[in-house]
Amino acid sequence: MQSPLAFEEHDHHHCAGDVLERAEALAAERGARLTPVRRRALEILLEAHRAMGAYEMLDRLAAEGFGKQPPVAYRALEFLVEHGLAHRVRRLNAFAACMHPGEAHSPLFLICRACNAVAEAPAAPVHAALGAAAGAAGFTVERATLEALGLCDGCRAAEAAQE
Repeated sequence: MQSPLAFEEHDHHHCAGDVLERAEALAAERGARLTPVRRRALEILLEAHRAMGAYEMLDRLAAEGFGKQPPVAYRALEFLVEHGLAHRVRRLNAFAACMHPGEAHSPLFLICRACNAVAEAPAAPVHAALGAAAGAAGFTVERATLEALGLCDGCRAAEAAQE
């Protein structure tokens, strides 16, 4: 898994294009339809490495003629999550594009509390420790969502400059 690009300078157009290309291939491989509204919802999530709430998504979709009723956004986001093309970020009650569609992974979400940027970070060692602790207690973890709240370098520097 690559480094958390949300907090680094990079060619975002290329990054988003690669993810969208992989998402389209994955949907086709699974026989799932990436309808125009689902595709557009994914494109919107890919525009920036940040989480977006369902109502913000609905506003964007409605402005582009996709409908004004909440089920429009919720169904599109539900499809994206169900097919591993987006993640639900519970801390923010929002959604973020999966940067590794089709790859078996269980990321750690790094969430900047100031700008809401969200990065997927490799979490295998954390999940292994969680599994070991659970196993010692006679419990098997079937699913875990790990989220860490903090500050990205840019926001940390901005806060330091204000002090």
